[in-house]
This record gives sequence, structure tokens and C-alpha cells, in this order.
Amino acid sequence: MDMIHSSDLKTIMHSKRANIYYLEHCRVLVNGGRVEYVTEQGQQSLYWNIPIANTTCILLGTGTSLTQAAVRELSRAGVMIGFCGGGGTPLFSSTESEFACQFFSPQSEYRATEYLQSWCQFWFDDQRRLQAAKTLQQQRLHIIQQCWPQFDWHVDDSQLNNIVNDATAQFNNADNSQALLAAEGRISKRLYAMANQLTLQDDKFKREQGTHGKSHDPANQFLDHGNYLAYGLGATACWVLGLPHGLAILHGKTRRGGLVFDAADIIKDGMVLPQAFLSAKQGDSEKEFRQACISQFTQLGALDLIIDTLKLIAEAT
Repeated sequence: MDMIHSSDLKTIMHSKRANIYYLEHCRVLVNGGRVEYVTEQGQQSLYWNIPIANTTCILLGTGTSLTQAAVRELSRAGVMIGFCGGGGTPLFSSTESEFACQFFSPQSEYRATEYLQSWCQFWFDDQRRLQAAKTLQQQRLHIIQQCWPQFDWHVDDSQLNNIVNDATAQFNNADNSQALLAAEGRISKRLYAMANQLTLQDDKFKREQGTHGKSHDPANQFLDHGNYLAYGLGATACWVLGLPHGLAILHGKTRRGGLVFDAADIIKDGMVLPQAFLSAKQGDSEKEFRQACISQFTQLGALDLIIDTLKLIAEAT
């Protein structure tokens, strides 16, 4: 059998890879040339293989450790590594960042600079950067219209179209980034209300952002959890295209590394939001929600959509 060299591990395009891994209470190491994670069961140590050539992002939660050799192999395969709190969302308040989830990009000095150069041509111009943000928001709306009917609920097409049409008008009329963010917030509230109507129907839902696991409302907990999975995809997409996280087009004044948040916004409302409310209605556990969310990312081509949108912005703005 022919040996697979580490230099060949990037042959599977990131957008075609299948997996986001979330690991907790384990050790990640290299064993026999393979990257594996080790769990303890009584007196036994159980070794589980991680198919790094088919993985986009690994999130390391509570009680994890990572060897230098494992980082080397993950980097060679172009896998994004993220440290986070338990369950994939932050639990700690002593971190320097507003969020306890930190992403470490694989190092490569020979990635193409095509998209970075295109990005920089518009990024320093306020109006062109605003137009790029509007393009991102329009793609976000398109993905909502495309994805919501594919979930296991009965969407009122006319109601959804009214929300999207109102959002389109508000986004087009925004004359600065703060006005665009405000419009985004108003539209998100209407989407939460519609999702709540389709699932929980209790009129009690109120979005509590940044709860860090403190909320007793399952929908809020799942939204936080799923958003951090989306941040992993956003960070991966930025790395694939060679775009630094600091070159945000919308969240630059409110978030450090805001381009990751911009990229995640492309799919959050379209994919995470429906699954969060459906899982809350079904009484899913955190693990069941995470598995369902990752499955939806794969089926709906989440990473493809993020990468294609960033490429569209870079080429068209």
C-alpha cells in the first residue's frame, strides 16, 4: 500500500470535508503516525482516530490537552484548532478576550494572496467596505430563504418573504455600518419570533446573547452553542482564503478578529437558528443538538456557502 505523505493531506478541499470535532476530557496526541484522542475508561485508555485529512476544525473543550506532535500534523493537514469552554461555548470569565473561544490558524507561508490583495483594495475605503457588508447581508438573506424550508417545520413562505423583503430594503437604505448593524438586529428579532412561533409557541423567548451557559432557556443555550460551531467554520474559511481575522467589514469596531464573526453571520440565521429552536422543542441534549447542527452544516454545504460568499465579496467589491 502506498504511504500518504503529510504534504498530501490538503488534497481534500476544506469545503468538501465532512467533520467538525468537539472534544472534552481527553488527550490529543500522535500514535503510530496517526492523530488520535485518548479517553480513560476505568483502568483502560481508549484510542480514537481523528481523520485529519477530512476535518475542517477541532474545538477543544474542558479537560483537554494537546501535544506538539499533534499540532504539527493538524497544521500540515490545514485543520483549524480552537480552544473553548465546555460544550463548545465559553464558560470562563477570566479570559482576556470577550469570548473564551480562541482559534489558532495552521501556518503556511505559501498560501495564495489573491483574495487578500482584492480584499485590501476595498477595505480602506469606508463606502466600499459598507457595500461589501451589504453584499454579505444579502447573501445571508438568500441562505435563509434557501435553508429554512429544508428543516422539519412548516414555514409560511409569505411571512418569511415579507421579513426578507423588509430586511433587503433596510440593508440597502443603511448609510453606515452602525445603521446596518441596527437593521440586522431588528431582522434577527423577527426571525427569532417566527422560529419561536413555529416551534415553542410560548411567547416567552427573549434572546440572551453572551449567556456563556448561564441561561436556563434551551433555545438560548443552543443558539450560543451553534454559533460557536459556526465561528469555527468562519475561521476556517478565512484561513483557506488567506484573509486575516482583523479585516472585518461589519464587526470591526465591536469584535477583535471580527471577520470570523462576519463570516459566521453568513450561515448562523439560516442554519443554526432553526436547529436551535427545533432541538429546544424536541428536548434534545447538548450532544444531540451539536450532532444535528453539524449534520445540517454538512448537508446544506455551510463551509461552501461561507467561502463562496467571501470570494464573491473579494472579487466584486
